[in-house]
Amino acid sequence: MTEPLRVLLADDQTLVRTGFRLILGADGIEVVAEATNGAEAVDAVRRTRPDVVLMDVRMPEMDGLEATRRILTDAIDPPRVVILTTFDLDQYVYAALSAGASGFLLKDVTPEHLTAAVRTVRTGDALLAPAITRRLVERFTRRGNDTGPLHRDLASLTPREAEVLGLLARGLSNAELAARLHLAETTVKTHVARILAKLGLRDRVQAVIVAYETGLIAVGDHNPN
Repeated sequence: MTEPLRVLLADDQTLVRTGFRLILGADGIEVVAEATNGAEAVDAVRRTRPDVVLMDVRMPEMDGLEATRRILTDAIDPPRVVILTTFDLDQYVYAALSAGASGFLLKDVTPEHLTAAVRTVRTGDALLAPAITRRLVERFTRRGNDTGPLHRDLASLTPREAEVLGLLARGLSNAELAARLHLAETTVKTHVARILAKLGLRDRVQAVIVAYETGLIAVGDHNPN
């Protein structure tokens, strides 16, 4: 029997935490701790070692961005961090993704999407739809903001790996990549894993960011064909 998925909730709004706890618990996902600010979240991660952290951005004392950086830097086997935000995306979310967060969720997410997303991110996959990631990345790379960009050199990638990265950043899933490149899906997964390892990236979300920041994909290029 597999161990239950363990989640930490970090949000200064009691109603948000209560609602998420009830939704997750009803689906067999254990909420091991709650935090009302970033400092509490960092401490709770050290004490409870959750699999996934749902992290609000704007909290008192320490915001979610700084908490995310500390959690992902300090822990030997860090949890996956998912950023909670409103529909009005801001630069802090982009910075958190650059710092290693595995994606983000809107606070008005449906119960089904919430539980499915938490389970997905535990496996190491990107949490959010690539199209949403693209929109976010485009918005802030266009501004030229200083939010801790990833800046990776793609010279270490083979031509095939660069091709896979470009298609991945345009939003293709592993299955779609396999069909497009006439490869087995297991081969695509190997390419993706090698790309992440060579570039020192945590997941596909960061890969999308790198594809934009290196110019491999141009801002506004949404066409996977």
